[in-house]
Amino acid sequence: MHNRWFALAVLFVIRLTMAFQFQSVAAVAPLLGDTFGVSLADIGWLIGLYFAPGLVLALPGGAIGRRFGDRPTVVASLLLMLVGELAMALSPSWVVQIAGRLVSGAGGVMFNVQMTKMVADWFAGQEIATAMAIFVNSWPAGIALSLVCLPLVATAFGVEAVYLTVAASIALGLVFFAAAYPSPPKTTTTAKAGSSSWPDHTTFIALTAAGLIWGLFNVGFAMIFSFGPTMLAERGWSISAAGSTISIVLWLAVISVPLGGYFADRTQRPNLVLVAGCITFAVLMSILPRSGAVISIVTVIGLLSGLPAGPIMSLPARVLKPETRAIGMGIFYTLYYATMMLGPVVAGALAKSTGQAATALDFGAAVILACPLLLWAFNQARPKAA
Repeated sequence: MHNRWFALAVLFVIRLTMAFQFQSVAAVAPLLGDTFGVSLADIGWLIGLYFAPGLVLALPGGAIGRRFGDRPTVVASLLLMLVGELAMALSPSWVVQIAGRLVSGAGGVMFNVQMTKMVADWFAGQEIATAMAIFVNSWPAGIALSLVCLPLVATAFGVEAVYLTVAASIALGLVFFAAAYPSPPKTTTTAKAGSSSWPDHTTFIALTAAGLIWGLFNVGFAMIFSFGPTMLAERGWSISAAGSTISIVLWLAVISVPLGGYFADRTQRPNLVLVAGCITFAVLMSILPRSGAVISIVTVIGLLSGLPAGPIMSLPARVLKPETRAIGMGIFYTLYYATMMLGPVVAGALAKSTGQAATALDFGAAVILACPLLLWAFNQARPKAA
C-alpha cells in the first residue's frame, strides 16, 4: 500500500540532516575561531560555502536524478554529505574544512533538488501546498535542533565531536531512508527515458518566475536573522537579548509554514495566501526597525511570515509534468541559489552605505513585495495544461 504521507514523513526526517549539517558551523562559530585560528569573516565564508555548489550543480543535479533514479541519487547525495563531514572531523587543516564543506554542500544541493521533486511526484495535484509546506518546515526544525544540541556537544567534547555528531545523524538518515522509504506508485514515477525531459518555453518562463519568487522570499526572510540582531544592537540592546528576540521568528515559523500550506489547500486559493502573506510580511518588516514594540512585532512576523512558503513551493508542481520534474526542479533551484547568494551581498552593501542595519530590513521588505508581481508573471506564462 502506497502511503504518501508516510513517504513525506520519511523525506522530512531525512531533510532534517541537511539543515542540521548546514547550521553546524554557525552553531559553534566561537569555538571554530579558537580551534583553527581564523576570523569571523573566515567562518562566515565557511557557512556560505555550503550553498555555493548550487550555482553549478542544481541543474545537473536534476539531470543526474532523472538519469539514475530517486533512490540512488539520494543515497549518493547523503554519502557526499557524510564524506565531507568526516573530512572536516578528522583533519585540523582549514583547507580541508573548506573542501569538506564544499563536498557536503554538493551533496546537499543534489539532495535538496531530488527530494523536492520526489515530494512533487507523490502530491502533484493533491494537497501539494500542504505537503511542500511540511517538507520545507524541516529546514527551520533542523536548524532549531542544531542550535539546541550542538553547542552543548561542542562545550563538552569539542568541535570534532560536533562534526562526528552531524556525521552520525547523516549515517542514520541514510540507513533510515534505505529501509523505510516506499516506492511511489507507477502513476507518480518519472516518465521513460524516451520522453522529452526539458520543459517547453512557456513552462521555462513560469519556472523562472517561480525560482525567483522562492529566492527573493528567502532573501527577505534571511534579512531578519542576518541583520535583525545588529539592528537591535544599534538601538542599545545587548547581543544576547537581540539574538534571542529575533530567534522568536524562527520558532514560530515552524508553526506558520505548515499552516500556510493547509490554508492554501483548504481554501483552494494558494495565490491569495501567497500574496496576502507576502504583503503582510513586508509591511511588518518595514515597521520593525521603526517601532518600540519589538517583541510584539517579531511575534506577529513569526506567526505570519511562513504562510507563503507552501504555496510558493507548490508553484513548480503546478507546471511540471512527470517527465520534466527532475530538470525543472534543477532550473528552479539554480535560480534560488543564485538569488540567495546575491541578495545578502546587495543588502550588506546597502546597509554599509547608510550605516544602518535597518536598511537591510527595508531591502528585505522590498524584495518580498516583488514576489506578488512575479506571481502575476508566473500565472501569465503558466501553460494551460500541465
